[in-house]
Amino acid sequence: MRHVRDGAAAAIDAAARVLAVRGKSEPPEMENPDVAWAGQAREGVWAPTKDGQRIHIAIACGAADRMPVVLRPSLRVFVDVATGTDIVAQTTASGVRLVTVIRGPEAPQDFRFPITLGESLALEAMPSGGFDVVHERYGATVGRFYSAWAFDSYFRPVDAEYDLEDSTIVMRIRHKDVEYPVVADPLYEVYRDSP
Repeated sequence: MRHVRDGAAAAIDAAARVLAVRGKSEPPEMENPDVAWAGQAREGVWAPTKDGQRIHIAIACGAADRMPVVLRPSLRVFVDVATGTDIVAQTTASGVRLVTVIRGPEAPQDFRFPITLGESLALEAMPSGGFDVVHERYGATVGRFYSAWAFDSYFRPVDAEYDLEDSTIVMRIRHKDVEYPVVADPLYEVYRDSP
């Protein structure tokens, strides 16, 4: 149990350092009653869409039966979800963030997040490298996976991109010749119209 708690603390520290440097544009962690976390990594999280439906985001990274260390309702850590990898899972005001902390070169380069969408919803690739959740009947964007990013411990950008394989978002992090830990994420939020 101590290993898990120490691993959770190290993952939180790495994530916090990078998110602080990324700046004010990062959504803060906060409770959101519309987000429902499951008890294991592979079961993931249910998050809302703008049209009142939910999408399901699973974590399929190898050791997918990991139980989280729940620090508060809006923050949990899945330690060792894959070789050399932890996920810091945050609830935000309008969605969820799965901050992926890569601890060393033995960690995989591909991280899979199977997506289950509500009725008439589809994932649409965007020029930014992210994905919109689109209501097919109305053509309206109801949710968004923002483009992939990653930074090493010296705050240098690391090659990161998303691919879509069937209904799974694959985050590819090319962590070679970097200083560990490397921090990346998927960030999903309910789509908000521009003011």
